[in-house]
Amino acid sequence: MLSSVLNSKRAVQVNIEIMRAFVRLRETVSTQKDLARKLMAWA
Repeated sequence: MLSSVLNSKRAVQVNIEIMRAFVRLRETVSTQKDLARKLMAWA
């Protein structure tokens, strides 16, 4: 990940925020089945 390439506090923080965004996306998709179907059709 970014923090392993750029060993800095900023890179670690950015990496954490990216992971949190993916977690929020997964939670949203799990509760919004219609959105999940649209995303699956798009992919």
